Amino acid sequence: MNRRYAGLLLPVFSARRDGDGGIGDTRALIEWLELCAKHEVRVLQLLPINEMGTDDSPYNAISSVALEPLYLTMEEVPGVDLKGGVPESAAAVDYSTVREWKQGALRSAWARWGQQAAALHEEFARFCAAEADWLEDYTFFRVLVEKQGSAQWETWPEGWQTVASAREVVEREPEWRAYFAWVQWLCFRQWREVRRRADACGVRLMGDIPIGVSRSSADVYMQREDFDLDWSGGAPPETVFKHDAFIRKWGQNWGIPLYRWGRMAAEGYPWWRRRIDKLTDVFHIFRIDHVLGFYRIYAFPWSPSRNGEFLDLSGSEAAERTGGALPRWVPRPDDYETNCDANRADGDRRLRVIQSAAGTAEVVAEDLGCVPDYVRPHLASLGIPGFRIPHWDRDQEGRVIPGEEFPECSFATYATHDHDSIPAMWEDFRRRASLENEDEDDRKEVRETWQALAEFAGLEAEGAFDDGVYGALVRALMAARSRYAAILITDFYRSAERINQPGTVGGQNWSYRVPETAEVSGRRKAWKEWQEMILQSERGIER
Repeated sequence: MNRRYAGLLLPVFSARRDGDGGIGDTRALIEWLELCAKHEVRVLQLLPINEMGTDDSPYNAISSVALEPLYLTMEEVPGVDLKGGVPESAAAVDYSTVREWKQGALRSAWARWGQQAAALHEEFARFCAAEADWLEDYTFFRVLVEKQGSAQWETWPEGWQTVASAREVVEREPEWRAYFAWVQWLCFRQWREVRRRADACGVRLMGDIPIGVSRSSADVYMQREDFDLDWSGGAPPETVFKHDAFIRKWGQNWGIPLYRWGRMAAEGYPWWRRRIDKLTDVFHIFRIDHVLGFYRIYAFPWSPSRNGEFLDLSGSEAAERTGGALPRWVPRPDDYETNCDANRADGDRRLRVIQSAAGTAEVVAEDLGCVPDYVRPHLASLGIPGFRIPHWDRDQEGRVIPGEEFPECSFATYATHDHDSIPAMWEDFRRRASLENEDEDDRKEVRETWQALAEFAGLEAEGAFDDGVYGALVRALMAARSRYAAILITDFYRSAERINQPGTVGGQNWSYRVPETAEVSGRRKAWKEWQEMILQSERGIER
């Protein structure tokens, strides 16, 4: 690699354009791509774009391949009629309003599909033939979801809970299956155009692939043999979650089924290869969310819906309720050298499959959390950049590692979508460091983290967040030796709003929208200032 890339994390739903109907779409994203290209921002990082469930979380998709129809640019749908009006572009995403409008417009357009040009029908037929290996399973499942009003197949009538028993029901609905295939054709058609436009303007699209797939998904329903439904993947207890007693005590229970890795390996990992192949239809780079799950994963012997039962139980009481099982590392903990070697070997085999399936696309690993000592050296040996969070990344003596000492094979950022923005982080540290009723150990940890953040940028941990603090922090990040250095869209706008608050459920998550269109944003002096920082740091300049 002879380039260093500056990046911006902008969820699709957050992008804005005139007439978007209340949520970011593919046309809005193209406008933001062009704005990034103009200012030397060469990576546009997105969150997952697969079709979401009713909780509106991009990390809880109902398919590992199918794309989210809410991100369609409606004006580009053949036969669409928007004369009835478009919802106003609200300050935050109102998913129920957007979904009702777009689904109605799509179904009206489908009713007129027969009137469209023969060339479009031929293109759709070619898509169905080329994508049949996943599309047929997806449309089978999607018909049942439509008829039940829910993707939670375990709550469906008994006669619908297996593919064999539901086949007769689905075979009576060929029109619905065709409709859902048509919607996916529209999605892939538009996203492939986004990729073409990204190539044309020299910006690399960065996708995101969660380690797990939703239990209520087409994948699990149609291929149950590849998943262990007795366990739910998650993360170990973390005291940093002050607002969530369950996470502090038991950990994060994400509810994702575990993989039957042995079965997948025996077959040559076809599910994973297909998942990556479809992802790279759109993306030049992709981030594996919770890459640690390829080595071992923390798992619960109960589903998230039962978390409340276990909150106040002791370990022995919980084990009694589960028949002896407690949350644990699967397949093994990193407690002995032999176990570490075995986990590393597992991760090696699986990540090499991912790299093979990715072809020319680059893999980036989100390696945050409870990270075993062997993970970072192993990722480096594979040439997979891991994350570097400056205020968390210290050497064995506790020294803050300067950006010029970051490994080239790394991705530097102050936060992910699950964290505070730069201004919110600085102000939170400043407030908590002076709270008299804060636990002394917590206050000490906050002061040290704040000081580490400030030291990385050549600042002192004091005073309110202002333009000087912002400039120093962004300049230090752009100057890091890492291959990639990215900020959040909320960082750019110096906003304290959150994209997601882990451990919480509600409309405040996944609904953040930028305050203006790309055209209006491009007039801001902040873009020119950031561009100057990028060029001064030689990021994106061939060396």
